Amino acid sequence: MSISLQWHDWLGLFAQYMLLSLLSISGAITTVPDMHRYLVSEHGWLSDAQFTSSVAIAQAAPGPNVLFVALMGWNVGINAGGGLAAGWHAWPLGLFGLMVTMLGIMLPSTTLTYLATRWGHRNREKRGVRAFKQGMAPIVIGLLIATGWVLVNSNHAVDTPTWHVWLIGGIATFIVWRTRVHLLWLLGAGALLGAFGFV
Repeated sequence: MSISLQWHDWLGLFAQYMLLSLLSISGAITTVPDMHRYLVSEHGWLSDAQFTSSVAIAQAAPGPNVLFVALMGWNVGINAGGGLAAGWHAWPLGLFGLMVTMLGIMLPSTTLTYLATRWGHRNREKRGVRAFKQGMAPIVIGLLIATGWVLVNSNHAVDTPTWHVWLIGGIATFIVWRTRVHLLWLLGAGALLGAFGFV
């Protein structure tokens, strides 16, 4: 995939990730639906396959789950450099895309978290602070449901019925909700289902 990005596109990408950073309550994964809207649906800078692969690879890899943001930035940069067919010439733009998205997603939320945590710790006994903490739970759950919706809705093989993916997504949701099965087992099961062509 090859795309053309101007300086204002890179600036817009940075600004978008800065805005998403402030929405990323409970982690960057909750902003996946808006990332999909911006990168895939609105601008076409990533394909559905690149988008969902970025999320899946980062979730399966050890380390912080925010790595999917780096992979998305990398893919945008590689696409802007002419795609993988361009060879190593696309790598500098891949690294630039990685830096743009990671700085955008990390700077505002890190700064806000640092300042809010210090303030919240000093005022932890106040009713408003306790109410805020309790009120965030439904927001986080809603954002996670929206993330699951986007990932399930956009990730299925062309010749596979959509209901297969929804069934697997529903079963995985139920297992996470009602059991203590480690997520790596679910990721492994999903990889096997994908390898055998079920999804």
